[in-house]
Order: sequence, then structure tokens, then C-alpha cells
Amino acid sequence: MNFSAQQIANFVDGEIVGNHDCSVTSISSIENAEPGTLSFLSNPKYSDYLESTDASIVITSKDLAEDKNYKGTLILVENPQDAIAQLISLHDQMTAKPKKSGVHSGAIVHQEALIDDTVFVDAFSVVEQGSEIGDGSQIHTQVYIGANVKIGANCIIYPGVKIYKDTQIGDHCIIHANTVIGSDGFGFNPDQNGVYQKIPHLGNVILESNIEIGANCTIDRATLGSTKIKEGVKLDNQIHIAHNVQIDKHTVIAAQTGIAGSTKIGSYCMIGGQVGFVGHITVGDQVKIQAQSGVARSLKDKSVVQGTPSIDYTNYNKSYVHFKNLDKIENRLRTVEKELKSKHK
Repeated sequence: MNFSAQQIANFVDGEIVGNHDCSVTSISSIENAEPGTLSFLSNPKYSDYLESTDASIVITSKDLAEDKNYKGTLILVENPQDAIAQLISLHDQMTAKPKKSGVHSGAIVHQEALIDDTVFVDAFSVVEQGSEIGDGSQIHTQVYIGANVKIGANCIIYPGVKIYKDTQIGDHCIIHANTVIGSDGFGFNPDQNGVYQKIPHLGNVILESNIEIGANCTIDRATLGSTKIKEGVKLDNQIHIAHNVQIDKHTVIAAQTGIAGSTKIGSYCMIGGQVGFVGHITVGDQVKIQAQSGVARSLKDKSVVQGTPSIDYTNYNKSYVHFKNLDKIENRLRTVEKELKSKHK
């Protein structure tokens, strides 16, 4: 594929600085770019790359470009990240392989499963009795789909995913390799002798539409009722969501986060990596939680927190200044103590 600066500028509503006829054939990062590639820059920290990069075209913001003669062509936009996201999506659509359809001879599909003719089920995958898979969904190799699972239209289930019985998945969902959905929660109750007896989990997992789940995640079924993840939620790799958790729409969660049972997380939240939540708390809407925080209490809408246990982000930063200086403060106190003792002798 070959795109000119003018074509790209028209697509992202940008202003060209340089050669309008310059063309590119691929997309690259700005620090490793080669001639003939398109790149972007949005962070002022890396603005020096505008002069040194070998990229033929760079998308950047009007604020970062200076009145200089750059060796490459610039396309100035309001938001470079939005612009490059649009272009990457376009590139992906144009280079994507056509969808497959049909059941591979090496797959095992129960005769009472309902699969649309446009669905593809690859070799070594299993679809159990009573399950339904909607139009155009792609089931890759070595996927297990348990009994009475409902999968909507145009979903992509990558290799090794295990979906336990009664799980419900909406349309346009993507589930990456080796994720497990619907496994039993960590539910045990000690008997009179202190021996832990398993509590059966009779509920299920419900994923609404336009959800993406990373690789090696685990989402447990509810003890009773449903573990629910709502419209547009995005989960990174290696996340654990326990039984009866609810995550509201368009929340994003980074890798290695763990959410204990029955916790409710609101909509449009941003949760960093390695965050831990205790169970049975409620997190409001538009909450931001910094990486490696421990959330031990409920949080109100629009809270921004950090630390373990998590506290207000601004207060955390102020407190951390003192924490870093504890050794100096201790030395000053010891000096004052010595001076006071010497005066009282």
C-alpha cells in the first residue's frame, strides 16, 4: 500500500508542512523509523525526534512543531494519538485476512449446538451441547466452549481460551489466548473441625458487547447470580476477577490487577497495573487508581488514589516527600536530642 501525505492529511483532517506528494508504505515508531514510513509524536519529551527521525511523514500536534525546516514532512493535527489510532485501524482493516467460515474436520461440535453458517471453528476446538455462536464469530484452535454458552456475533476467541458452562458473551468481543472464563470462585467454608469445605458456584459470567480481554486472564463465575462485565470494558493481560464482581461500562484495567469477590467498579474508571481490591467494596464512576495501589475501602466518583492502603493522589505525593526524607529528619532529631542532653548536664 502507498499513501501520500495529502491522502493522509485528508483522512485525519491535518495540515501539511513539507512535501504534499511525499508517500509512505508502512507505520513505525519515531525512534526506529526508516525512509518510506509514517510515524507520530505527541509527547513533548521526545520532540527532538522531529529533527532526527528518518520517517518520511510524522503526525504531530501544532504545539510541538516549530518554525524549522524539518527533513521529513509533518502533518499537524489537534490530537496525534487519535489520528494515528485512526490510521492504524484503517491499515489493519485493509491488510486483514478475510474471515473464515465452517467447522474444521478436527473440531468437535455437539449436534445440539447452534452455530451460524458464517462461524469458523478451528481444529481441536470443542463446542458442547446447547451452546450458541453468532454470525461471523471466529473460534481459533484449542478453544473449549462448555454447555449452554452463548457467544454473540463477530467475536474473536483466540487459541487456548476456556469458556465454562452457562457463560454469556455479547457481540464484537475479543478474548485473547489462554484466558479462562467461568471457573469456580475461591469459595470455601470451614466445618466444625476446621476443614475447608468447597462452596459450589451455581452462577455464571456475563460479558456484554465490545469487550476485549487480554491473555491469561481469569474471570470466576458467581456463587449465585452473575459476575458481570459491561459494555466496552477493556482488560489487559493476567487479570483476576473473582466471583460476583461487577465492572461497569468503558472501564479499563491494566495487567496483573486482582479484584476480590463481590466488589463493584463503576464506569469510565482507569485502573493501573498490579492494583489489588479487597472484596465487598464499591468504586464509583470515573475513578483513577495508580499502579500497585491497594484499595481497601469504597471510593467516591472521580476519586484519584495511590498507595497501599490507597489514599488521595495529591496527599500521597505530599506524604511521599516526607517519606523520602525520613533518614534526614531522623538525623536532625538525633542532633537536637544530643544538643538538649548536653545542655541539661
